[in-house]
Amino acid sequence: MKATHPKPDESFSDDYTTRDVAKRLGLAVRSIQQMVDRGEFEAWKTHGGHRRISRKSVERWEAARLSTATAAVTAPRNRRATDRPAQPGADPGDARPMKILLIEDSVHFQNLVALLVKQHFPDAELRTAGDGIIGLAMYGQFQPDVMLVDILLPGIDGATLIATLRSHPQFASSRLIVVTSLDESQRGPYAFALEGVPVVHKTALVAELPALLAAPAGATATAVA
Repeated sequence: MKATHPKPDESFSDDYTTRDVAKRLGLAVRSIQQMVDRGEFEAWKTHGGHRRISRKSVERWEAARLSTATAAVTAPRNRRATDRPAQPGADPGDARPMKILLIEDSVHFQNLVALLVKQHFPDAELRTAGDGIIGLAMYGQFQPDVMLVDILLPGIDGATLIATLRSHPQFASSRLIVVTSLDESQRGPYAFALEGVPVVHKTALVAELPALLAAPAGATATAVA
């Protein structure tokens, strides 16, 4: 830890508790403690012996991880016209199977989406990432036709991930569907990334997701609750 002397209690609002950082990054509290010990975060202790972690050092760490993952997205994409995914009703010989990337941290919903894809699109290739940073890196490697993204993710949230991808031309060839447990009234902070994107509430996945996955490329996105 870079700071070894206690700071006054009034500075608490400027920094995080270990639990705050664990929740923000989607990691275990013990993992955060080890990262502090390795010097990955700047930290100090209160007069009462409680650990506090510098907010700025957490933001720098997130920015560094995001920068690393984003580099994978900028790799050239050489997709030929004959590499397009199969569309409903098309001759199977005309195109390859659809590639789907699911970025979702809940194992329950990972399994549910996998079941729906297997049932309705048995030839599709589905890959899953458990947090936003891994999902961003996997996008660059997998180059999916469709991305299913949760809003609330460890690492970086889904809205930030979407905004990051939209800054790269490669993203234009992927369709996006957002899945979330947030009601419409709770989505306000993420509106900048959700405009024009189909949004499916997780309770409606079984009823609504197959039709959205089957929609042809370039179809107009319509948000659904």
